[in-house]
Amino acid sequence: MKRIFIFLLLINMMSCDYFNKKKVYSEELLENELETFSWNDVDEYPTFASCDSTSGKTNKKQCFENTLRDILNTNLSQYHIIVSESIEDTVKLKITIDNKGEFSISSIQSSALTKQEIPQLDSLLRLSLDSLPKIYPAIKRSQQVTTQFSLPVIIKIE
Repeated sequence: MKRIFIFLLLINMMSCDYFNKKKVYSEELLENELETFSWNDVDEYPTFASCDSTSGKTNKKQCFENTLRDILNTNLSQYHIIVSESIEDTVKLKITIDNKGEFSISSIQSSALTKQEIPQLDSLLRLSLDSLPKIYPAIKRSQQVTTQFSLPVIIKIE
């Protein structure tokens, strides 16, 4: 009998910790969530309506970038650019698409030779991407978010 009483007493003492609840604050939850949150990745990349039928995150990103390049190539091919030296350069466009789907070019990086030979290149690139079809912004956790990325454009003129 004495053993049963001691056994029940031990169980009772251990079970007290079972019922103790730790108070969790919303600030702590938010802080823990933000630590595990990846700010450099989105759930869905920006897209055009023409890329809706494409499945998969990376395929949609590729479709978006290829559509941008196609529009850029088509529009730039309308201009007759004359240079004194042949140019083969990769121009990097830093592009921003805000949470409303508004497109803007933040910066354009090219070599000194390209800038010297084609001083109007920046304005031609901006004009070529002025009339884009509707862009659907990137999505992160079911929210439309602003994204920024770099788009390399190869310029080859002989």
